[in-house]
Amino acid sequence: MNLQMLFKELQLNADSPGSSDGATWIPTPNNSSISSINPATGQALGKIQTTNNETYEKIIVQSQKAFLSWREVPAPKRALLIRELSELLRQHKTALSTLVSLEMGKSLQEGLGEVQEMIDMADFAIGQARMLYGLSMHSERERHRMLEQWHPLGIVGVISAFNFPVAVWAWNAFLAVICGNTVIWKPSAKTPFCAVAVQQLCLEASRRCQIQHIFSLIVSDEIAFAENFVDDSRIPLISFTGSTPIGRMVGTRVQNRFGKVILELGGNNAIIVDETANLKLAIPAIVFGAMGTAGQRCTTTRRLFLHKNIAQTVCDNLIAAYQQIRIGDPLDPSHLMGPLIDQNAVDQFEQAILIAQQAGGQILFGGKKITQPGFYVEPTLIRAKNEWEIVQKETFAPILYIMEFDHIEEAIAQQNAVPQGLSAAIFTQTLAHSELFLSATGSDCGIANVNIGTSGAEIGGAFGGEKETGGGREAGSDAWKLYMRRQTCTINWSNQLLLAQGIQFNYS
Repeated sequence: MNLQMLFKELQLNADSPGSSDGATWIPTPNNSSISSINPATGQALGKIQTTNNETYEKIIVQSQKAFLSWREVPAPKRALLIRELSELLRQHKTALSTLVSLEMGKSLQEGLGEVQEMIDMADFAIGQARMLYGLSMHSERERHRMLEQWHPLGIVGVISAFNFPVAVWAWNAFLAVICGNTVIWKPSAKTPFCAVAVQQLCLEASRRCQIQHIFSLIVSDEIAFAENFVDDSRIPLISFTGSTPIGRMVGTRVQNRFGKVILELGGNNAIIVDETANLKLAIPAIVFGAMGTAGQRCTTTRRLFLHKNIAQTVCDNLIAAYQQIRIGDPLDPSHLMGPLIDQNAVDQFEQAILIAQQAGGQILFGGKKITQPGFYVEPTLIRAKNEWEIVQKETFAPILYIMEFDHIEEAIAQQNAVPQGLSAAIFTQTLAHSELFLSATGSDCGIANVNIGTSGAEIGGAFGGEKETGGGREAGSDAWKLYMRRQTCTINWSNQLLLAQGIQFNYS
């Protein structure tokens, strides 16, 4: 599918508006625009018109107004909008997946997986719309009833990152909408066409359901614009996905105005391989976890702890596997790894390699950028030490630091000894090791896996991490509660005013 055909199917133009109030597009021809760059070639795909302050204000007002009526629609009927959108996603899955690969640089196979994740999330949300359960509680007072119920918040602001340009929005937006909220999306300025394409599908789904202003879109690369969005007290919840330093600022600013925040920040994820591990499972999991999406996942495997008795065998297997990895155009199915997102990412990759070498790191494979059009680097294996400053940081690139251990307790302690706490995994055939890893004294991450890698979470579970990963949870389980406000109610159906705790208040 060439670019012209792709744009035609997704109703995109080489110069598209980036502002939508959920009913139509709002062109801003006299405003600035941003270029979308194909990281596989370094060439521009086109331009997106950015949102100015006047347009932003119109979108906020429309979204607020729509919320007032949307919250009164029964949740199962709200889900009909998500059902229409899921059908459109199925219809245009290949085209949208191709756009994700073009604009972000992940392989088409991963692009297809990302859009499938949106479809899965839609199916989950449709079912969840009939299960927004509260609780019934027993009162200590006669002829009183207590219950807990949930109400929508209002506008939910979603700020997404470039590495999952469509799926993470879906995690948030689909739950927010079935809970009775409206959504305003600010996507990464590095992947604006993906957001515009999804918004086109939202507009069509809304038209079919005769609903307006539920899904809105704003596009900007200006820091001041983003800060105003985060500071806007008319938005009770901001969900932010991105780096820990930016997330720290977002969390502080939102909490300063007593808003709610969901933070999905950096990961420094580790795999532990003990002496009993099944290497037929472990090796491919490590390889995919470390180089999938060119190391640009928050769940990328960045640290590997190997029992000393098997360390050399695993390293030999990894080197052999890395030698077979073909790197290049992500739309070519024979290529398992595509480019980094831009030149800045390449620079950070090279800087991390240099720092690791200066600290005493031994490069076992890779370590260089690839000289060709686009932003390609070699997947890299480095013997290192966990306490090194560079190992303690998240470098968004395919760099895997390898360490050895003697005892499982030592490996778990080292896995936990970083500021981040998103995802971790252990490969073992020893029940006691897996149970220790999953116990309260085991992994301190929000996601802990046994005999499966750190990457590739299913939407049925709550996704998120602890410590500097931010503590947020999205997608499955009871993550829907974060998009609602809790209300505890007590109903007195007696003819007496009974106070709690047996307090007597008599007056004449």
